[in-house]
Amino acid sequence: MPEVKLSNPDKVLFPDDGITKADLAAYYAAVADVMLVHTRDRPMNMWRWNKGIKEPVVVQQHLPKGAPDWVKRCEVPRRKGGDIVHGMINDADTLRWLAQQNCITPHVWNSRCDKHDTPDRLVFDLDPSGEDFNQIREAALATADILRELGLSPFAKLSGSRGIHVVAPLRRTRPADDVRQAAQTLAERVAAELPDTLTTAWRKDKRDGRILVDVARNTYGQTLVAAYAVRALAGAPVSTPLTWDEVADPKLTAHAFTLKTTPARLAERGDPWADMNEHAATLPSGLTAS
Repeated sequence: MPEVKLSNPDKVLFPDDGITKADLAAYYAAVADVMLVHTRDRPMNMWRWNKGIKEPVVVQQHLPKGAPDWVKRCEVPRRKGGDIVHGMINDADTLRWLAQQNCITPHVWNSRCDKHDTPDRLVFDLDPSGEDFNQIREAALATADILRELGLSPFAKLSGSRGIHVVAPLRRTRPADDVRQAAQTLAERVAAELPDTLTTAWRKDKRDGRILVDVARNTYGQTLVAAYAVRALAGAPVSTPLTWDEVADPKLTAHAFTLKTTPARLAERGDPWADMNEHAATLPSGLTAS
């Protein structure tokens, strides 16, 4: 496999922080061994900021023409007809190639290529209407409690933007439509636990300042920002897996970990999601019509 050379490595992608393409590539090299566990064999979308994060993003689903032959491919059908060829992040060289493509934030499917319509993750995206991160933490803890009551094992990560993702690993036994329906049923239960704080109302004018328990990421073909991916925001925050003790800590902030601090965190504390796949459970019955 040829070495991936960075063109214009000194190109500044984060103007306020002076973070360059070379810095991005070095970060992904530092976290690759851990990150690949969570991206391998999953179709990805590339979120590219070709002129830096203050300019518009280009979102690519199709692997671009000219991608190296060694980047793993996954051809999947569209629900509306036709097929699409995604890349997959299966090795450190692909992460470096993504940095070369100015792909700051790869997103991945909640299923793997060999069973692309059978998710192995159930996802709740807790999306704030305001800026009170303590409410996000409380919502994540409440979501986790309900999942545990149903025999699922919840895991958490900072979205890297403003919220928290709660993820439960699943055995690959039910299609995406069932998982999406089950997620909606559970979201309504979670919202009922904290009705003054949470809602399932999609329209912002219906939320009254409450946090959306968003389950749209469970829809077939939808993606979630990859664990340990950098977000295109000032300071280069990272979508970082957390322990539940960290979620319970009122000092936790939305941008607690960054491109500059995450490698040392991993070296010191390890990956809170390291054993996630060992906790995969069957989607509980009674949550779907089928």
